[in-house]
Amino acid sequence: MIGISFNQKEFEYDAYTLVKAFFPKEEVKMFYIQEEQIPDECENRISIEYGEQVVIRLSFGETLLEGREDYHQEEDRKIRKNKLKQVLYRLLSEATGQTLPWGNLTGIRPTKIAMGLIESGMSNVQAAEYMRNTYFTSNEKTALAITIANRERELLKDIDYENGYSLYVGIPFCPSICLYCSFSSSPLERWRSQVDAYLDALLKELDFIAEAMKDKVLDTIYIGGGTPTTLEPYQIRRLLSHIGEKFPVEQVKEYTVEAGRPDSITREKLQALREFPVTRISVNPQTMNQATLDLIGRKHTVEDTRHAFALARECGFDNINMDLIVGLPGEQKEDVQRTLEEIRKLDPDSLTVHSLAVKRAARLNMFKDQYQEMEFVNNQEIMNLAMEYARDCQMGPYYLYRQKNMCGNLENIGYAKVDKAGIYNILIMEEKQSILAAGAGASTKFVFQNGERIERAENVKDVANYISRIDEMIERKRVGIDTWLK
Repeated sequence: MIGISFNQKEFEYDAYTLVKAFFPKEEVKMFYIQEEQIPDECENRISIEYGEQVVIRLSFGETLLEGREDYHQEEDRKIRKNKLKQVLYRLLSEATGQTLPWGNLTGIRPTKIAMGLIESGMSNVQAAEYMRNTYFTSNEKTALAITIANRERELLKDIDYENGYSLYVGIPFCPSICLYCSFSSSPLERWRSQVDAYLDALLKELDFIAEAMKDKVLDTIYIGGGTPTTLEPYQIRRLLSHIGEKFPVEQVKEYTVEAGRPDSITREKLQALREFPVTRISVNPQTMNQATLDLIGRKHTVEDTRHAFALARECGFDNINMDLIVGLPGEQKEDVQRTLEEIRKLDPDSLTVHSLAVKRAARLNMFKDQYQEMEFVNNQEIMNLAMEYARDCQMGPYYLYRQKNMCGNLENIGYAKVDKAGIYNILIMEEKQSILAAGAGASTKFVFQNGERIERAENVKDVANYISRIDEMIERKRVGIDTWLK
């Protein structure tokens, strides 16, 4: 166990997440006391003292290290945080003999930093130098962040951030709940009798958003979940026709529906989607190894994925994304390569490669004792392999984000062919535009003051609570829109 002591409350979470990045399997506890008072159960200790300097002492077994940096409370908060993380990173790196691919960056949006630097007037070279010197990012990850930031800027050049918005619609049902899942998902069988009541509440919330945002430009629509194609064809038609009646869908630059689970896709459902101006769908296998699918609770086969993808092509979809997860339990490089070979044969229009991130809500984390004997393998070699396959399929990287507790301390990358990049994906990661979100567990994000401020309005996750409290969910949005967007 690692104990971190602080003499005052400042940047505790930043220190904690950086220590966890070096020691993902260790338990880390924080204390607001002096170093000598850390309980004996903490074999390894880090003390952080703020004063005219930030002083960090690290005691790991026989390794005793100390680092310090001038530190003034009148300095900008961002500068103070960077100083803390720089000193702590150097000590942890010296103690472990390791460096991290993303350096001391622990947030989920490294490309947002790169984009901000470029938009401030820096050249690509200057931005890259700043990232390496400030955050200790590796040459490879720095180059990746700068490349994607430039592509994102090009893809977003026609988006009106101030006068526009995007719409997210959440369908929180899945055929089964995957072992690693931490999203707001509920098994369809449990809620099947309530789906129409859920849609009643959802359409009411959408009616409010449409009226409240009628003077704004709607740029993208994203229907996610859960698995939207758990809806029956008549329910899909009910939802999409209502959206078409209430929102100016003819002006949107992108209209995405996550078909998601292959075991939820039928010809009838795809044909229902084709009746509306949906421009992009996802068919997400996560892996093309049957043993892994069985282990993680994906109640479908590899052949189901092939069949669903072929059906989507037959129905005329020309922009199909596929999601993969690297680092699934028991999978090695050879297993990932097998999946990539299968994906190459299908030839999707975009590919999102996720590094497994086990969050607190995931069953995989709840029952981790049962899976301790299994490896969760991801490394730069595997990520490079995925990039090579994407390039072979004429795809380039267009967006990137990170999550806490990621396998290999790496990242999630979206690759796309020309004109097939997911605009909504970029908007939600770069936080440049307000996103109005409807549905159980949906999170509305109000972006204002030229992107300098962000406020949120959260919907309850439980389906029954969402249905019974829909007026409260609407009121939360009303307050947010009146306060932040008027």
